[in-house]
Amino acid sequence: MRLYYGLLLLSLSFWTSHSVFQIPLKIFAGNFDPSVQLDLRPLRQNEEAVESGLSLASDPAGIVNFLDMINNLKGDSGRGYYMEMVIGTPEQTLNILVDTGSSNFAVAAAAHPYITHYYNRALSSTYQSTGRAVAVKYTQGEWEGELGTDRITIPKGPSGNITINIAAILTSEGFFLPGINWQGILGLAYPLLVRPDPSVEPFFNSVVRQTGIPDVFSLQMCGAGVSASTTADPAGGSLIMGGVEPTLYRGSVWYTPILEEWYYQVEVLKLEVGDQNLNLDCKEYNSDKAIVDSGTTLLRLPGNVFSAVVEAILQTSLIEDFSAGFFDGTKLACWMRGESPWRLFPKLSIYLRATNTSQSFRITIHPQLYVQPVTDIDGTLDCFRFGVSPSANGLVIGATVMEGFYVIFDRAQKRVGFAVSTCAENGGVPFAEIAGPFLAEGVASDCTSGVSLREPMMWVFAYALMGICAVVLIVLLILLILPCRCHRDGEITDESSLVRHRIK
Repeated sequence: MRLYYGLLLLSLSFWTSHSVFQIPLKIFAGNFDPSVQLDLRPLRQNEEAVESGLSLASDPAGIVNFLDMINNLKGDSGRGYYMEMVIGTPEQTLNILVDTGSSNFAVAAAAHPYITHYYNRALSSTYQSTGRAVAVKYTQGEWEGELGTDRITIPKGPSGNITINIAAILTSEGFFLPGINWQGILGLAYPLLVRPDPSVEPFFNSVVRQTGIPDVFSLQMCGAGVSASTTADPAGGSLIMGGVEPTLYRGSVWYTPILEEWYYQVEVLKLEVGDQNLNLDCKEYNSDKAIVDSGTTLLRLPGNVFSAVVEAILQTSLIEDFSAGFFDGTKLACWMRGESPWRLFPKLSIYLRATNTSQSFRITIHPQLYVQPVTDIDGTLDCFRFGVSPSANGLVIGATVMEGFYVIFDRAQKRVGFAVSTCAENGGVPFAEIAGPFLAEGVASDCTSGVSLREPMMWVFAYALMGICAVVLIVLLILLILPCRCHRDGEITDESSLVRHRIK
């Protein structure tokens, strides 16, 4: 999945080089693998602000108070962002990982060595089993369990009890990991991704239907610059259900359309490293999809795009003879404590198609977001990982990028909004930028045509082929058991070419 994971450092072998600034650099050989995920209406003339109805601190009916939801998340990009939920009757409190890249609400329902407690269905008088089995596989990790329903309340969320579909996780592999502090996952994507099928109503759909809040949620993740191995309290963040909280962002919100309602699929027009345009065909950025996914740790790029980004960074970086191991995720880069590596790296920019399709806007992350602190060694070295990785299944705007922005999932108007986050900064200097509008000159009107079929359509295609094969096999069996009509010389007279070829 795109699940978060801790880093296991097994050896301390260092490689030394020097930048043009003579900054000591060492490469730490570890077993870190960033490719595994815890293994994301026209513009107004110059800017697009949030509609006033979504900017209120609470709605008139008193169902939600956005100010009460601020800081309702804990965690960071290394261990995941999670929120507290109360499940069942009597109440059982669990921490639930927030994931915009899946749609099942699932909680541990059996003991596991990496979790402290789990949801006991037998103790809840309001739990009802549907008798249906369910299994989900992620990019890394998988689980199996049983579907049911129960009541939940969210201490820092919409008021009232909500009855939701819940998957009780009975067995899992690679899903719960060392160092995490959550016991379940909250899938916030669309019904098409729900397992075992879209008839199971996802969590947020149930919340909207039962409480009447707007079909909008927004997310601020505040772990930028926080070491994944730190023992300090997690940085946290905010999940605002029902709208947008203006105190969590600076400047204006810019929106990009949601192309397909399964993942939060968007359209990427181009990438820049520093001021250098990669000049790739825009279809490469969207092959086979581009999504916004809080459950993915890194910025993941299709293979060709990743290679082009690394090459551009090597050309732009102020470090000489930099080890390739840092970029492929096999080594950590270490500097003497107090030496900042970030000024040696360029900014990364992603251009997204605007709601006015002839325009685009740019979200930019500084090196503080993609050159990420991981651990220190002997109190003398600070070590960092590369927050970008290659992907075999599309471009993923994960936590590496999202931590710089306040991200609005406006499902009601089929769009995702970005604004600079108030918590991604140091000394008043933000780690992210946003700018636009830009004319989408030299870019195809559709950068997604020709990409592979979305997953539900592939299922339909696969089932259709299976059905055809089944019909053919039945016909073959019938023909094989029928008496053979032959001439005296033994020549086959059956006109079925399939049977004739089979006999030969």
